[in-house]
Amino acid sequence: MSSRDLAAIDDFLTVAEVAKILKLNEQTVRNWIADGSLPALRVGRRVRIRRHDFQALINSEATNDKPTHTTYNAQAFWDGVQLPADHLA
Repeated sequence: MSSRDLAAIDDFLTVAEVAKILKLNEQTVRNWIADGSLPALRVGRRVRIRRHDFQALINSEATNDKPTHTTYNAQAFWDGVQLPADHLA
């Protein structure tokens, strides 16, 4: 195996490695793969993530300035603020 082949192998991460880097549960990473947020390759029963795709996900999240959801506090509840239906799930 050439050094170029070995470098190509290092360009892939496992679900466990991605989860460890981000300090997340492995199931969260699997959910991202399942919903298409994180592209991955399946080799038999194994899953591999290209380092480039992982970095793209990190970069896209880092540059996303708008919040992904609205936070409602207890005071909003007592003030009678109606929560959108999708927030109740």
